[in-house]
Order: sequence, then structure tokens, then C-alpha cells
Amino acid sequence: MALQAETDSNYDRESELKAFDDTKAGVKGLVDARVAKVPRIFECEQSVVNLNSGNSSQLRVPTIDPEGIHKDPNTRTEIINKVKNASEEWGFFQVISHGIPLSVLNDIKDGIRIPRA
Repeated sequence: MALQAETDSNYDRESELKAFDDTKAGVKGLVDARVAKVPRIFECEQSVVNLNSGNSSQLRVPTIDPEGIHKDPNTRTEIINKVKNASEEWGFFQVISHGIPLSVLNDIKDGIRIPRA
């Protein structure tokens, strides 16, 4: 899959997005193609942060603790809203206190790594 990297002055997001959609390969196609960098079409302009601005100490990855999600309907609603907001604002979040052993998480990471040729 060849997505064209363009400079800021002539970047056409719509064309790049259409080219990506036309491949019908989706994100799996990017993984299979072993892309080294996330394509620009997946960047959200409002989420681009200059880490050299001196404000990096204020940046915090959203952290969600699912404790009590099955015990209290209000807690469940609160956690769902946190997931929704983190997904919309950041595109990702960290889950703590999930009960998944570290060994399982490491096995998952090892299982998805693509060997470099």
C-alpha cells in the first residue's frame, strides 16, 4: 500500500483518505504492509501537541479504573462516560486495576510484534 507523504503546503487529506479507503485494506493492511509511521490521515489536528512548549508536564494520558463497574449503575455510567470522553478527545486511554496479570499482557505484546525483516 503506497500512501503518499506530502508536505504541509500541498497536503490533500481528502485525496489521501480516499486513496486509503479505495484500498479496502483498512488498518490491517497498514499493519500487513509494516508501515513505520502512522499515516497523516489518522492525525487529529487538535490533538497535535508541541512537547517542547514547556507545558508537557500538563499532559496526562487519560486513566480509567473500572473498579465497581458491575456493582453500581452510577459508577458504570461514570466509567462509560470516561471511556467515551477519552476516546473522543485523545483516541486512547490507559486502564488500571483491570485484573489482567502482567504476564498475560506481556504475552499479548509479544504475540502482536511483527518480526523485522
